[in-house]
Amino acid sequence: MKRLHVIVHGRVQGVGFRYYAQHEALKWDLTGWVKNNEDGTVELEAQGHEERIHLFIDKIRQGSPFSKVTHLDIQSIDPIPNEKTFRIIY
Repeated sequence: MKRLHVIVHGRVQGVGFRYYAQHEALKWDLTGWVKNNEDGTVELEAQGHEERIHLFIDKIRQGSPFSKVTHLDIQSIDPIPNEKTFRIIY
């Protein structure tokens, strides 16, 4: 089990990016959360099997159809036991 904390830079707000991230996370059976930050970045944590996390990060790096991801800051963090889903934080 692996958990990553990610800050997504670029044009990632107002373009459906959080919904895209949630859709991709659920597709890969990952748990965690995603939210907009005041500085225009999107922050997320994703947890699951290592190969699925890598596939998810590849999709985040590609971005949603209307977004433009320029950079990811990725950090490994401790997994959270018993987390059930991937949610959008408003």
